Amino acid sequence: MKTPAYARKEGQNPKGGLNAKGRAAAKAAGMNLKPPVKSGDNPRRASFLARMGGNAGPEYKDGEPTRLLLSLRAWGASSKAEAKEKARKISARNKGKR
Repeated sequence: MKTPAYARKEGQNPKGGLNAKGRAAAKAAGMNLKPPVKSGDNPRRASFLARMGGNAGPEYKDGEPTRLLLSLRAWGASSKAEAKEKARKISARNKGKR
């Protein structure tokens, strides 16, 4: 039995996160994954950046960026520290819109 596409290279985007095939395989497994929100003040983006910016683990391994850093870049942050800061600013702007 093969592992699902989201767990293999063919379902992963080389720039970080999952590609359409990976998201389709995850949906078949009962998950509800959406494509990344690369810009703007979307609350989903703020949530992702805050969550992943606080993740333990290195940004680089053996001189190469890890999947964590690649995912952060796909969502518009260049480091975990920047992700936390962007999440804070997006959340503040969204609270001001209410």
